[in-house]
Amino acid sequence: MQIEFSKYGSKSAEATTYSSSSRKYSTEQNTFVGMKDEFNTILDRLTDQTNDLTVISLVGMGGIGKTTLARKVYDNPSIRCRFDKLAWVTISEVYGERQMLLELVSSIIRNRTDDNNQKMSNDQLIEVAYRGLKGKRFLVVIDDIWSTQDWDQMRRIFPNDNNKSRILLTTRLNYVADYASPDSPPHGMSFLSLDDSWNLFTGRLFKTDPCPPQLIKIGKHIIQQCRGLPLSIVVIAGLLCKMDPTHSNWKKVEENMNSFFGFPEDIEISVSKLIKLWIAELFVKGRSNKRLEVVAEEYLDELIDRSLILAGTRKPAGRMKTCKIHDLLRQLCIREAQFENFMHVLNDNDYTFSEGINIYPRRVMLSLVTHWKHLYVPKHWSGITTNTIHSLIFTGNSFQVYLMPQFVSQFKLLKVLDVFSINSNFSWVISKLVHLRYVAANIDGAPSLAKLWNLQTLILRNSTRRDLHLPLEMWTMSEIRHLDIGRNIHLSDPLEAESHREQPLFLNNLQTLALSFSPFLAEILRRTPNLRKLKIVDIKHDDMLVVRDSLILLQATELETLAIQTLQIPITLSSDIFPTNLKQLRLAWTRNLWEDMAVLANLRNLEMLKIYYAFDGTEWRPTEDVVFHKLKYLQIIIGELERWTAVNDNFPMLEKLILYGLFQLEEIPQDIGEITTLKLIQIEKCSSTAVSSAKKIQEEQESWGNYELQVRIIETG
Repeated sequence: MQIEFSKYGSKSAEATTYSSSSRKYSTEQNTFVGMKDEFNTILDRLTDQTNDLTVISLVGMGGIGKTTLARKVYDNPSIRCRFDKLAWVTISEVYGERQMLLELVSSIIRNRTDDNNQKMSNDQLIEVAYRGLKGKRFLVVIDDIWSTQDWDQMRRIFPNDNNKSRILLTTRLNYVADYASPDSPPHGMSFLSLDDSWNLFTGRLFKTDPCPPQLIKIGKHIIQQCRGLPLSIVVIAGLLCKMDPTHSNWKKVEENMNSFFGFPEDIEISVSKLIKLWIAELFVKGRSNKRLEVVAEEYLDELIDRSLILAGTRKPAGRMKTCKIHDLLRQLCIREAQFENFMHVLNDNDYTFSEGINIYPRRVMLSLVTHWKHLYVPKHWSGITTNTIHSLIFTGNSFQVYLMPQFVSQFKLLKVLDVFSINSNFSWVISKLVHLRYVAANIDGAPSLAKLWNLQTLILRNSTRRDLHLPLEMWTMSEIRHLDIGRNIHLSDPLEAESHREQPLFLNNLQTLALSFSPFLAEILRRTPNLRKLKIVDIKHDDMLVVRDSLILLQATELETLAIQTLQIPITLSSDIFPTNLKQLRLAWTRNLWEDMAVLANLRNLEMLKIYYAFDGTEWRPTEDVVFHKLKYLQIIIGELERWTAVNDNFPMLEKLILYGLFQLEEIPQDIGEITTLKLIQIEKCSSTAVSSAKKIQEEQESWGNYELQVRIIETG
């Protein structure tokens, strides 16, 4: 922890104690690239006319530039003139209250000796610091604070004299920022753009000189792999500046980027899949009678709050759909995991498990990134120890590797098996791995499930065109939570499974069910009373009565998400066939009339509606009494719609309108722009007049001072 304190008007006192913070600043002057807008934002917040003592937080992952931005603002001449006293306090993860107080008091009261301060208690030191700031307009930067407890201990020092004093703090933890400044939203730091990354990189290496032409292409490729993190760019630039600027030297660095940071392809992680894997691995512990999936989401939120995981895309209702991890942190995690034998990550070029290496990992992730070169399992993988591995996950696109099922079948203790990306038959393998909790695989025959008592997630796809029927023992798998079976895979009749049992069979833990139409649909839904998500596809004309009678059974359930896809057969829409709690509805190829949309408006909790060629006709004219009370997200994909009239009261809570493939649509109703909650209109492959009407809506809103509405036109070839 280091502190510096200065009083305006005394040059000699401007940096009494710079220590490591100031030395770091000397290396950061060229790092301030691409932050001009952020700099101006923070400057404005520090100098606004609010009289109260205000706390402003900069939040973001390590190395993203929080300290650099704070330092640039702190040293700005207008800031130094505005405040009577300025202080910089670097806390770090290990917080020492007494040391902080001693240095703070020494900076404020310069005629006191260190010996006198040492004799004082912490409360006495706080009193001295408080009196030193009392009546002064001050700016204090608290750099790198890690806990709410640290803030609670420090906040007592700062008097609020309603004189426009400010505190600027930096932290990696969102919850600390929210706690310290509940009335002032934290400023989230952004990654650098590719252009700004390049400017930072060349500035560190060549100062004001241009980059040699022969190094531009390879240099930009190196920078692209840094993913906009300033710290990564500075470290790589520091490495290159010690070498002669030749193409061969830079090529060596480019080829060995994985040795420095491990920069794989920047992919987004499915939150749904991640949570299922966590639960299968028993990483998630119950909390206050909450579902494990809810607890896992809380885990993820905590990681995001700590800037360890980056939020990716969100679902229409606002919940997290994907997340990401920065490559620098990912590689650190991988190295630590490998050191602890917690997990190993390999591709087909890795020889970590070659013969003679004594490694016993518990989890392995394998990627056949050059699978077109390998028709068989890479020979060096034969060295992987099979009797310790509990999880085996393959990544990549769909392909076929001969003998892969035989290779996988050796891992007798597997709890997690994800071979979904491999187009081979794993039905016989699944039957042999009796400890499985999570399975994602392709099959060409129905697997025996009799011994898989612990199975929680089952995701299957049929690699053939013939029908496959899951065995009757499926109905005895009481631990199953998520069941996703593709086309031509069918659940067996639960009544037949119960025929030799005294008690009915229920899958009470099942929350997600995706299946093709089944003649036993009603009986299936009766025995899965706690479903949260249901998807039914391949519904034919003769199936409609069964579907209707089955959906009625869901009225009093907790079902929140429903997806229905027919084979271009209209479904009878009435409010009694949909659960009252339904929040998300997807309809595909149902070919209903637009007038039937009035029925969906009666779903009072509906927040998201996606329709894919679900409504026929050229006109949609909802009357004033048709109100989608809670609808936030409306997506219309493909249709013959030409004339659409609506008023803002039809969609009072709409936030996003997504239109795709409406080639005949004349215009978007202009009243849509009057919806106060609307944030986005996105148009792709629609008529030019629809595009023009969207732009007109945006222009009109901007003329009224509404610059929040975004219109996104996606141009596709």
